[in-house]
Amino acid sequence: MPPPNPSLPAAPQPPVPRMRRRKLLLGAAVLTSPWPALAQTPESPSQWPKRTIRIVSPWAAGGGTDIVARLLAERLRQDLGVAVVVDARPGASGNIGAEHVARQAPDGYTFMITAAAFAIAPSLFRTLSYDPLKDFVAVTKIATAPLLVLVPVNSPIRTMADLVALTKKDPKSVTYGSFGNGSPAHLMGEGINKLAGIKMTHVPYTGGGAATDLQGGTLTMAILDALSQTPMVKAGKVRALALNGNQRLPALPDVPTLRETGIPFDPVGWHAVFAPAQTPKEIVDKFNAAINRIIAIPEVQARIYDAGAFPVQPPTSPQQWQEMFRKEIQTWAEMVKISGASVN
Repeated sequence: MPPPNPSLPAAPQPPVPRMRRRKLLLGAAVLTSPWPALAQTPESPSQWPKRTIRIVSPWAAGGGTDIVARLLAERLRQDLGVAVVVDARPGASGNIGAEHVARQAPDGYTFMITAAAFAIAPSLFRTLSYDPLKDFVAVTKIATAPLLVLVPVNSPIRTMADLVALTKKDPKSVTYGSFGNGSPAHLMGEGINKLAGIKMTHVPYTGGGAATDLQGGTLTMAILDALSQTPMVKAGKVRALALNGNQRLPALPDVPTLRETGIPFDPVGWHAVFAPAQTPKEIVDKFNAAINRIIAIPEVQARIYDAGAFPVQPPTSPQQWQEMFRKEIQTWAEMVKISGASVN
């Protein structure tokens, strides 16, 4: 075939159909655009996790919930192979952090670790911006966490009987600190008031202020979580008079339960994990299994016991903890009614 003659005009080409031309232009745009495609294939639950997981703690850093959260995060990084960060969002007796998590995407990358105040909130607060049952799904329960009745180490009060006697003699002089209005500590204090027939004055705190003021002698007494305060008791910085629940702590075997002192306040707090409602069941089940594996490690159990709590045994499934949580809401609602505690 002879070569084309450059002096001759090029043969006319058939026109490109409009739809085909449009597809070609779109293809060129994808190839040349410096921006990534906006539409991405949704991640399958079977691929989870592929990026950083955030565990929101609605309580101040250094408290019992924060201690458990960081213990878990440390092990979850190894178990799941991705970064796990603890995001402290304290305030309003845990309600600020809970509201935040309730509004997050249910994609398996935001969870909440919280305490019994989460079950108390519906019966204690007149209005809530979230519903613990409708806006969350239970993942697992981690530990039961008793509260300690504490006094300064140099206080003349050495027993609950001493505390009751002093309050009856001079009620206006006796104050008790807690980690916030509506917290389990607040409710326990009001329960002690009612059961012992006394009237201590409640002083709510945020963060670690109650522990600081207790050691400084500003407060007569404080009710704080055993997880953060057991080391303080062991170090001789504060004195523990009693704890709630039906068993003594292995870490503090000489400290009696309230019932043993004649004040039958038994409800005990806990630490547990929740996810935003609609989080895929497959992801919830995977996170549940990972946490339960960690809780079963002897070293982790020893750390929980030594810190002043009881690791949950046997482990709970999401379904089991969901049903238990419903009952917790009912139990604490009854205690709110009996104690007469309220939050304005």
